[in-house]
Amino acid sequence: MTVRELRPLGKALGTQAIGLDLSKPLDPETFAWIERAFAEHPVLVFRDQDLGPSELAAFGRRFGAPKIHSLVDYRHAEYPEVSWLTNVDKDGNIDWFGVKRATDWHTDSPYEEVPPRLAILHAKEVPSAKGGTMFADMRGAYDALDEAMKLRLAGLVGLHGRHDGPAGVRLYEGDPEQNLDRKYTEKARPAIVQHSATGGSILFVNPLHTHGFEGMAKDEARALIEQLADHSTQERFVYYHTWRVGDVLMWDEQATMHRGAGDYRPDERRVMLRTIVYPN
Repeated sequence: MTVRELRPLGKALGTQAIGLDLSKPLDPETFAWIERAFAEHPVLVFRDQDLGPSELAAFGRRFGAPKIHSLVDYRHAEYPEVSWLTNVDKDGNIDWFGVKRATDWHTDSPYEEVPPRLAILHAKEVPSAKGGTMFADMRGAYDALDEAMKLRLAGLVGLHGRHDGPAGVRLYEGDPEQNLDRKYTEKARPAIVQHSATGGSILFVNPLHTHGFEGMAKDEARALIEQLADHSTQERFVYYHTWRVGDVLMWDEQATMHRGAGDYRPDERRVMLRTIVYPN
């Protein structure tokens, strides 16, 4: 019998789940073990895996409803609920926009009607050095706020757009037109949310998509967003994942922010498969 084990990879986040082959069907007991582990460890890593797009999609569907990615050009041709996260264009050339994309702190798609539950990446090609993904623990970030800030945020509602936050404006200014499946409108979300599995409080503000707060002047809101981003991304809350080919990494979209480190040589390939899962 294979022994399942959890092993910490970082101080704040990052936990390796050992003893599982995700290419094989997961029995109910094994899947329940993964769900329990994920509730407590919102960045969960399975190493030495080899999944095709259909297997990755099937794994993701165990956790909820798959979402076809909004960027049409990055969808997998045969399995549209799987997309490519890559810096390689369709002709095999390095795409500068693919290197730059998502290199500031965010959570995925808070402007959707219902935000995603989790996302999964599977590394197929990685740079020779660096090229990691960074994660910030938004549970710990909330807990470390002083009581006055917690009280202030408890009454605030954040406004989320596609790339409207202070980091989004800086990151995507001058980028090429993106081929989106539809127009996305602004969504309002409480600045503090409760985790769907544990009930714990989480800071739900990110500098890429959050561009304001209801009833607050724009300049004041942006200064607060930047302040909260600086607080949440202190080293004590951050895990840097160094990718290996075969890694499958899933992260909790409620409990974390993430970003591509963008620190690898721009002439090297980085190719991953991704699926994003929404609550049922």
